[in-house]
Amino acid sequence: MLTLFVLACTKSVVPAEFASEPVVNVDAFFEAVFEDELSRHPTQAAYLGLPHDDTQWTSMSYAAAEVRHVAAQGWLDKLHEQFDEVELSESDALSVQLFERRQQATIDGFPWFYHWYRINQMWGAHTWVPSFLMTVHRIEDEATARSWIARVRNVKPLFAELQTVLAEQEARGILPPKFVYPHVADALARLLNGTPFTGGRPSPLLAHFEREVAKLSLDAARSKALLDEARAALQEDFGPAYLALAAQLVAQNPDTRDGVWKLPDGEAFYTERLAAFTTTDMSAEAIHELGLSEVARIQDEMRALMPALSIKGDLPELYDFLRTTEAYTLPNTDEGRAQYLELARRYVTDMEARLPEVFAGLPDSPLEVRRVEPWREQSSGKAFYQRAAPDGSRPGIFYANLRDMTDMPTYQLEALVYHEGVPGHHLQNAISMALDDLPPFRRYDGYAAYGEGWGLYSEYLPKELGMYTDPVSDVGRLAMELWRAARLVVDTGIHHRRWTREQAVEYLVTHTPNPRGDCVRAIERYIVAPGQATAYKIGMIRILELRERAREALGDRFALTDFHRVVLSNGPVPLDVLELQIEDWIAALAGTPAGKE
Repeated sequence: MLTLFVLACTKSVVPAEFASEPVVNVDAFFEAVFEDELSRHPTQAAYLGLPHDDTQWTSMSYAAAEVRHVAAQGWLDKLHEQFDEVELSESDALSVQLFERRQQATIDGFPWFYHWYRINQMWGAHTWVPSFLMTVHRIEDEATARSWIARVRNVKPLFAELQTVLAEQEARGILPPKFVYPHVADALARLLNGTPFTGGRPSPLLAHFEREVAKLSLDAARSKALLDEARAALQEDFGPAYLALAAQLVAQNPDTRDGVWKLPDGEAFYTERLAAFTTTDMSAEAIHELGLSEVARIQDEMRALMPALSIKGDLPELYDFLRTTEAYTLPNTDEGRAQYLELARRYVTDMEARLPEVFAGLPDSPLEVRRVEPWREQSSGKAFYQRAAPDGSRPGIFYANLRDMTDMPTYQLEALVYHEGVPGHHLQNAISMALDDLPPFRRYDGYAAYGEGWGLYSEYLPKELGMYTDPVSDVGRLAMELWRAARLVVDTGIHHRRWTREQAVEYLVTHTPNPRGDCVRAIERYIVAPGQATAYKIGMIRILELRERAREALGDRFALTDFHRVVLSNGPVPLDVLELQIEDWIAALAGTPAGKE
């Protein structure tokens, strides 16, 4: 391991070993950068299962962001100084290109530091901190239990940084929409409900700590000491930090407008977000028009399936059928939720058995299916994936939000499993993490258009394998794709065409079969995460376009297994880089004599 230190933020920030001496080994350079970044990002190191100070949080301050910004420029300068004249292998040259783009993204994003809604109904320190403490910070012995307690105490200075940022945002006129605040208040209340905050049964965090300590081989006295210290940390530091945050939010006067056009330089911010999420130069208007076109195309495909469901009429009749048929909604009970999770696990198992047909060299990486915990389900998305730790100490997790079963129809579950699990996010991340010949940043980083595009492509691929045997599940697949196409319309509608929240909700209710509650929460998500929702469909379209280009160029030499290998074997990449990789593969294979592939 390289010893790293951080220089004052007025200078280029690079490890001492590389401050003056030339570097001939590009792999050592990338390793140095990776360790330097993790030295300032202990929570990211924890997610990756790598050594770190497990009592600390990654700073949320402007000063820390400035250090990262200056460090990125310093690393770019060092890269060009050391390697511009060095002949590199093809793989190393690609790493250099991706490294440049990665550091430049940090530099380009820094001016927008205050434009992000740090607290909203979807994410923020108020939810990821407790989630981290309960799912990432491992309690394996007395020492890691004490570091957990120390991390709990360090929430107070972390939230002091957060509150400083929130105050500066308010001064700049950057506040989330009014609808965010009740959701956040609910999440805070649920987290602080119970001992040692309000009495009664243990709060979610204390209950978690008690369960973990009970698994340790400690005598009664040492266990009691740990539990007493945890209660004190929660009561003296964690609770007051959350109450101070709640008081600050209550005192704010929220904006009732929705799109980021309302923010200072909001239109420029949205343009930057679209470029970052899609890794293209598509304009907001072009994305909007693409969405309208895709919505119409997918709706035609859904109409073609209506006879198989014995439904007459047009899409309103189909949508009404999907929304009101009780067979597609499990009961809003613990039993109904257990049925949903068990059905999801069955789809995972069935798909895993089919993977060898179109994928080679599959990694051994377990996937768990879990319900989003009740304390955070009101402020979480419909479903999401948490990647496994590279060392295998933590499995990949597909989370389903089962707060209201009417928003989780079973006819969409099959496609949802394929997206979040296999062959979607879980498989893609597992393959990426296993690419030991690549620099760490290429294995662990991500591009939304690549990752979410692959996830949506993974909903489509099982159709070609003969999955979706029930016609209503195939309609569910199309409904999920339609949902992502409609996102192109409503995201740009809100942030570019200045639609209201109500206009966007009505568009989804009219053009998709999803329940109104699902539509409302989706629009609220797109409002606080401008541009992110556009990545899915744009990424999927590009992957399918490249696949068909390769199939047409290669003819009998085209193999789906090989195509997937090329797409996944270089880690996450921007869409233009993916296109070059596919073109190089086509050129190499097209020029190979028959039988010599």
